[in-house]
Amino acid sequence: MTTTLTTAPVAPLLDRLFKQADEATSPALAGISREERERLMHSKTEYLKFYGMLKDLWLPVTRETGTLLYMLVRSARARNIVEFGTSFGISTLHLAAALRDNGGGHVISSEFEPSKVTQAREHLAEGGLADLVEIREGDALKTLASDLPDNIDLLLLDGAKSLYGDILSLVESRLRPGALIVADNADYSPDYLARVRAPDSRYLSVPFAEDVELSVRLG
Repeated sequence: MTTTLTTAPVAPLLDRLFKQADEATSPALAGISREERERLMHSKTEYLKFYGMLKDLWLPVTRETGTLLYMLVRSARARNIVEFGTSFGISTLHLAAALRDNGGGHVISSEFEPSKVTQAREHLAEGGLADLVEIREGDALKTLASDLPDNIDLLLLDGAKSLYGDILSLVESRLRPGALIVADNADYSPDYLARVRAPDSRYLSVPFAEDVELSVRLG
């Protein structure tokens, strides 16, 4: 049985985009020490500066994580998805492909870098999935603070790691019981992990695959 994810135009598009992602470099990042990178990555005040330096990097999910996202959306029969961190739209394509195969839905994604927003929209149009996705340009602490669905089925956290907990707080009241939260590279956000793994957190959470934390909203 064919799927939107595994057939044209999405499959060859993703092959090309993953290749481009592998080849991308960041001259701005090359001049920063490892210690300074770590400091900026964990900063709650300089995250825009740091990710502005990374504007040439794609920062995508892995192929395996992309497939996992598709599977989770399909199995949950998700309709409403919120994504923190569009980048060039690789993860967004996986989410939207799953919604297409579910019969429809809506992805609300957020990305503050204008050049990435432009290219992500082009990629979604090329994949025939633009009608399922709204990309909100700007700081996610503002763009995701209002006008969200009453019931969110899946939240993907894949932006500034220091903000994972803050973004969860923005959407938490709208997560339906059983909603899934996928946090990519969650090891870089220890506060977030402590929160969703706490016994009284109303989440059940486990590390899943190499660099993903998978959580479910219990109620």
